Amino acid sequence: MGRKVSFKDKKPSGPGRKAKKQGDPHFAKALLASDDPKKQSHKQKKRAAKRGQKQQKFQGKKEKVKTMLKEKKLQLLGDSDDDVAGGSSDEDVANGGKQRNFVSLRPPASDSEMDTDEDAVKVGNLDDVSGDDTDEENDDLDEEEDDEDLLPIEKATKRLKQKAREDKKLADEELKLNIANQEMGFKFPEEGDEDLKTLEEVQQRIRDVIRVLGNFREQREEGKSRQEYMDVLRKDLCTYYSYNDFLMTTLMNIFPLAELVEFLEASETERPLTIRTNNLKTRRRDLAAKLIDRGVNLDPIGPWSKVGLAIYAAQVPLGATPEYLAGHYSIQGASSMLPVMALAPQENERILDMCSAPGGKSSHIASLMKNTGVLVANDANSERIKAVIGNFHRLGVVNAIVSCEDGVKFPKIMTGFDRVLLDAPCTGTGVIAKDASVKASKSPIDVQKCYNLQRKLILSAIDCLSAKSSSGGYLVYSTCSILPEENEWVIDYALKKRNVKLVPTGLDFGVEGFVNYRQHRFHPSLNLTRRYYPHAHNMDGFFVAKLKKFSDTIPAGAANEPDEEPFEDTLSKEDRKELEKQTQKDTFDAKKPNRKKKDKRHVVKDFGKQQKPQMNGKKIQGENVEKPQGASKAPEKKEKDKEDVVAKKVGKVLKKNQQKNKATNKREQMKTFKKKGPNPKEKGKKFK
Repeated sequence: MGRKVSFKDKKPSGPGRKAKKQGDPHFAKALLASDDPKKQSHKQKKRAAKRGQKQQKFQGKKEKVKTMLKEKKLQLLGDSDDDVAGGSSDEDVANGGKQRNFVSLRPPASDSEMDTDEDAVKVGNLDDVSGDDTDEENDDLDEEEDDEDLLPIEKATKRLKQKAREDKKLADEELKLNIANQEMGFKFPEEGDEDLKTLEEVQQRIRDVIRVLGNFREQREEGKSRQEYMDVLRKDLCTYYSYNDFLMTTLMNIFPLAELVEFLEASETERPLTIRTNNLKTRRRDLAAKLIDRGVNLDPIGPWSKVGLAIYAAQVPLGATPEYLAGHYSIQGASSMLPVMALAPQENERILDMCSAPGGKSSHIASLMKNTGVLVANDANSERIKAVIGNFHRLGVVNAIVSCEDGVKFPKIMTGFDRVLLDAPCTGTGVIAKDASVKASKSPIDVQKCYNLQRKLILSAIDCLSAKSSSGGYLVYSTCSILPEENEWVIDYALKKRNVKLVPTGLDFGVEGFVNYRQHRFHPSLNLTRRYYPHAHNMDGFFVAKLKKFSDTIPAGAANEPDEEPFEDTLSKEDRKELEKQTQKDTFDAKKPNRKKKDKRHVVKDFGKQQKPQMNGKKIQGENVEKPQGASKAPEKKEKDKEDVVAKKVGKVLKKNQQKNKATNKREQMKTFKKKGPNPKEKGKKFK
C-alpha cells in the first residue's frame, strides 16, 4: 500500500500577485513645491470680486441683526425685572426676605404683550434669520461656476427648469389671489356694471357665476333668483364665445354647466386629422410604413377601428401624395366612420346610401363588401355627385351605381334593399370647429326645416328596406348635429309611423341618447342610440341610431296621428309664415335641365282646310273681322312674310317625304320581281 501524506504540516505560501498591495503614489517635487499663486482668468476675477461684495453685504446684515437681537433681549430683561419687583412683596417677606432670580409665571396683562413675547421668542440664531439669503447667494455662485463646465444642452435644460420654477411660483400666487377673490364672494352686477370691457373680466365672471350656481343656497345673494344668474351667464357666454342667443340656450338645456364650458372650449379647436385605409388596395400596416418614410407622424386612431390613422404632423400635403392619388387612403373624419361600422355591411348584399356625397361612407361600405353585391350611391345634388364618381374611380370601387334622385321619392324608383344608410342633412352643430359660421347663423326656422326634411327622408329610407331580407333589414340614421330635435325626435317619430324597432349599434363607446329632454318624454329604447362629443371623445359631434324593420306593412292609424313639432310653442306667427314660404320655395328634387316653354303664338298653316282668322292665338268667330284702330300696315306685312316662309318650308318637307315614299315603293316592287318574276301582262312596262 502507498504511504499516507499529511497536509497539516505543510506551510502556507506567501501572498500572490493579486494579493499584493499597490504602493502609495509618488508625486514629483516640482508639482508639490509650487508656492506661486495661480493665474486667474478674467471671469474668475469677476466672480471673486462679486463674492467679496456679497460677503461684505452679508456681514453688514449680520451686524444689523445682532444689534436688533440685543435690543430685544434688553427689553425682555427689563420687563422681567419689573415683574419680579412687583411680585416680591408678601411672599418674599414670608420666605425670609430672599429674592427669587426667576421670571414670574403670571400671565401678561394683555394679549398684545403676549404677542410681543412670542415674536421675540420665535427669533432664533443668526443663521435662521439670514439663512435663506445666504443659500440663494451661494446657489447663484455655484450655478455660475458650474455653467462653464456644462454642455449647451445641459445649460438649456437648466434654464427650462428655472423657468418652470418661476411659472410655478406665479401659478401659486395666482391661486392665492383666486382663493382670496372667492372668499370675498361674487357680487351680482348692477344695471350700470353689466357691460364689461375686457374678455378677462367676462371670463372671470363666468367662473364666478358657475361657482355660485354650483352651491346656490349658500352663495347666492338675497332677493336674486336662479333664472337671473342664468341670464347673466348666457349673455357672458354669448359675448365670450360669439354664439347667438338661440343656440346658446339650447346648449345650456343639453349640457350641465361644467360640461357646457368644456364643450365650448373643445369646439374652438380643430380635431386631429384622420385618414381611412382603403382595404381594396392596401393594408394599414403597409400604408403606415410608407407614410412614416415620407415624414408623417401618425398613430392608430384607437382600438375601435382597424382602418383609421390619426395624423399629428406631416411634411408633405396628405391630399397630394402618391399613395393618396393611387387610392390607398382617403381623408375622412373619425366620427364619419362610426355609421358604417354600425351598419356592418356584408358581402353580396343590396345596400343603399341615400345621401352619399362626397362618397366617403359609400367607399367605406364598398371596401367592407369587397366589391361584391350592389351598392347604390344616391344624392339629390347633381354637382356634389361628381365628387362621388371621382372618389369611386380613385379608390377602385366597382360594384356601385351612382344616381341623382330625390331621397323622398326614392321608394317609387327602387325598393327591396338589405341595408340602408341615411346620413341626413342637418344644421351641423357638432362640427362648429370646421364651420364657425354655425354659431351665429342658425335659428329655430333652420332647425325646423331640417327636422321636416329628416322626417320625410327616414320614412322613405324605411320604405326602401325589405323586412324579408335574410341577412339585413337594417337602417342606420346619423347626423353631425347634437340637437335632440334632429336626432331623438326624428327616431321617436319613425317608431310611431313605421314597423321598426331600435337595436344596439355595436359600438363599444359613446354616450347614451336622451330618453327625457326637458318636458318631453321619448321612447325608452332610445338609450340604445349613441352620442359623440368633441370634449369627451376628441372627435366631431355625432349621433348614430340603428333600426330594424320587422314588417313591410304600414301601421294602421299612423297617418291620422298629429305630428308633434319641436318648436311649436317657441315659433311666433311671423316665423311660421317665413317657414311656410321657405318650404314652398325649397324643393329637394334633383336638378333637371331647363326646358323652353312652348310659345302659344306660333303659326301653323293647314293647306287642306281654310284657316279661320285668329287674334293673338285665339280664334275669332265671323268672317268679316274689323281691324283694330291704330294698327299699322308694317306688322301685317311681317306676319305675311313669316307665313310664306313657313309655307315654303312645309312644302319642301312634303316633297322630301313623297320622294322617300317613291323610293321605298320601287324597292318593294324590285323584291317581288326577283322572287316571282314579271307578270305577262306587265311586260315592257316601266316602274313608276
